[in-house]
Amino acid sequence: MVGSKPTSKVSSSLALFVDTAGWMAMADAADPAHEASRRERDSCLEGGGMLVSTDYVIDETLTLIRVRLGLSAAEGWWAQIDASPRIRWERIDASRAEKARTRFFAWTDKNLSFTDCTSFVVMEELSLRRALTTDRHFSQAGFETVPRVPDRRRRYSIGE
Repeated sequence: MVGSKPTSKVSSSLALFVDTAGWMAMADAADPAHEASRRERDSCLEGGGMLVSTDYVIDETLTLIRVRLGLSAAEGWWAQIDASPRIRWERIDASRAEKARTRFFAWTDKNLSFTDCTSFVVMEELSLRRALTTDRHFSQAGFETVPRVPDRRRRYSIGE
């Protein structure tokens, strides 16, 4: 169930963090990174890995799918991820939010979202180095991103 408290350690070498842009690429067949993102997800899972994401990323993704692809697509995505034992959902508690807030205001040279900052905190806490995303901010923060796609300068945001 989404939002349930994780009970096991994450193997950082087998886990893949999924950002909003990664979920959107997999959900939207028209996205230029759709097939490559699905291949990365499948490769991770077939290799015994798990996907890791956060409740903040769920919020962004569910809203974007509804806005861009419709309510039925959002409902289908929710049903699929909610039923998967291969996805670990991390909650952003007060401690993580405070660490993210510090970064959000300290990194004045980057146009980061607060959700990106919460993702970075979780990735560092879990020693995750790879993220499924097309968001360049993850590589700017020192993480490896997959799939490798040209910088599209396209950011998913609620206000688009």
